[in-house]
Amino acid sequence: MIEKGLLSEFQRTLGRENVFHEQVDRLSYSYDAAVLDPVLPDLIVRPVSSEALGRAIRLCNENSLPITVRGAGTNLSGGTIPLPGGVVILTSALNRILEINEADLYAIVEPGVVTARFAAAVEAKNLFYPPDPGSQAVSTLGGNAAENAGGLRGLRYGVTRDYVMGIEFFDSYGELVKAGARTVKCVTGYNLGGLLVGSEGTLGIFNRITLKLIPMPAAKKAMMAVFGDVRKASEAVALIIANRIVPVTLEFMDNFTIRAVEDFSHVGLPIDAAALLLIEVDGHPVQVAEDAARVDELCRRMGAMSVRVAETAEERDKVWEARRSALSALSRVRPTTVLEDATVPRSKIPDMVAAIEEIGNKFSLKIGTFGHAGDGNLHPTILTDRRDAEEWTRVEHAIDAIFEKALGFGGTLSGEHGIGLAKSRFLENETSRATITYSRRLKAALDPKNILNPGKIIGG
Repeated sequence: MIEKGLLSEFQRTLGRENVFHEQVDRLSYSYDAAVLDPVLPDLIVRPVSSEALGRAIRLCNENSLPITVRGAGTNLSGGTIPLPGGVVILTSALNRILEINEADLYAIVEPGVVTARFAAAVEAKNLFYPPDPGSQAVSTLGGNAAENAGGLRGLRYGVTRDYVMGIEFFDSYGELVKAGARTVKCVTGYNLGGLLVGSEGTLGIFNRITLKLIPMPAAKKAMMAVFGDVRKASEAVALIIANRIVPVTLEFMDNFTIRAVEDFSHVGLPIDAAALLLIEVDGHPVQVAEDAARVDELCRRMGAMSVRVAETAEERDKVWEARRSALSALSRVRPTTVLEDATVPRSKIPDMVAAIEEIGNKFSLKIGTFGHAGDGNLHPTILTDRRDAEEWTRVEHAIDAIFEKALGFGGTLSGEHGIGLAKSRFLENETSRATITYSRRLKAALDPKNILNPGKIIGG
């Protein structure tokens, strides 16, 4: 436990009501959404202002206390699991949308703003913030930036990094660093924003983020292509992209996932389909009509049994909500749900889908596969029970095999979930020993006491 005098100092600095040290509080913040063992921190603090955030970090630095920053705790790679003896800093009170600038198309936010709330505020002004992680209803923009979150619209619009124009962050000493600008172009100094976004809290702690906004697309059309063959569905994904059509979303669901989602959401998904592609195009009305017609034709050429077009906004929203509920639906099947994000070049999607099926059969595991097939980002979801030691061993072997296949196809360990604790041991397989050494030198220079989310991404 944290020393009594230091606890009192945190309470004086942040207010007694913003410092939590009882065991029930520490238990609540000992885990995230990854299937990893929880770790009890010594203290949880909740700064209510930028000044308080800086003071909290300075106190931690002066006392060599490891810091884990936490938004909503939806992290899927163990990035928000704290260290023993450490401090969890909550961003939930730093939740203001400071500015939405309609003339210059940017917004300034604090890190604790919930993603969906921000997107709705922007949309109310007929503007658009595209990144839409599956956890957007609860996840925060600071967490999105720390993990470089993606989402369903990543195929056409990119990921969080593509919308970060500028940042303010506190370094490990509690000093405020500023980078980027509100302008479209900025080459002032090092690209610290590019360094911090995706660094999972290991190099700095966000205070404010400036985000790019874009005009709302004039038209959109959603459709569902139903396939009787999984490989044909995955080949249709590659064919659409090869024909130079870039939909907003191009999502894949296998039969196991379709059945789980329909049982959960009751939206009328065809439960006998081997696979579904959920596709949306947007833009100028004429271009939308042309792209939709072309997608329809390509899917049918690849053997789609039907292609259904959403006739109303309500029908469209029902389908996308069903897709967003895939993880929730699958998690009801078994006590433990292991969600991965194996990502491969788009042309390798058919091979990766087949490989996941083979791995499931080899290790006698239930694996539901869905994901952002259009950008190569699949989510093989292993349904298991961690209490069964023998089965869990098979799960671990299956995860190794999935990563091995993804890297073998020229892919990556993570398209959007991050490395955190869960995947750090695989990092050298994708990069190199020199890459990890270089990263550790960088970390050591910027965080000499190693207090910023230590042990994540690069280990150590």
